[in-house]
Amino acid sequence: MTLEVIGFWILAVLLVGSALAVVLTKNLFHSVLWLALALTGTAGVFLMLQAEFLAGVQILLYAGGVVTVVVFAIVVTERLVGETLSHTSRGLVGGATVAGVLLMLLVNTLMRTPVPAVRIPFEADPTHLIGRELMTRYVLPFELLAVILLVSLLSASYFARPED
Repeated sequence: MTLEVIGFWILAVLLVGSALAVVLTKNLFHSVLWLALALTGTAGVFLMLQAEFLAGVQILLYAGGVVTVVVFAIVVTERLVGETLSHTSRGLVGGATVAGVLLMLLVNTLMRTPVPAVRIPFEADPTHLIGRELMTRYVLPFELLAVILLVSLLSASYFARPED
C-alpha cells in the first residue's frame, strides 16, 4: 500500500465521518463546524489529485467564505429570535435508504468501469489556464459574483444592527 492510498483512505474516513456529523448533530453551530471540516477534507482530495487551484478555491470560498456567512446567519438569527437554534434530522430512515441505494449504484458503476493505472500528465499549468480564462472570457460573471457576495454581506450587517 502506497502513501497516496493511505492518505486517500484517511481523507475518505474524515469526509464520511464529518458529513455524517453534519447531518446527525443536533446543534446547528456544531453542524457548521463539521461542514467546515468536510469542505477542508475535500480540498485535501483536490490536493491529492494535483488540482491546487481547486483546493485553494475550496478553502477560500467554501471552507472560509460560505462557512463564515452561515455562522454569521446563525448568530443573527439567534439574536433576532432570542433563543438557541437546534435542528433535528427528520426522515432519517428515508434518507438512509436513498443514500444506501445511491451508494450501491455508485459502487456498481465503479466496479464495471475500468480505471487507468497510469495518471496522464498535464501539458500546461492548469492554474495558469484557469486564471487566464477567469480574467478574460469569464470576467463579467466573476465580477457579478463579487457584487452579489458584497450585497449579501451588507444586507446581513443591516439586519444584525441593533434596534434603535
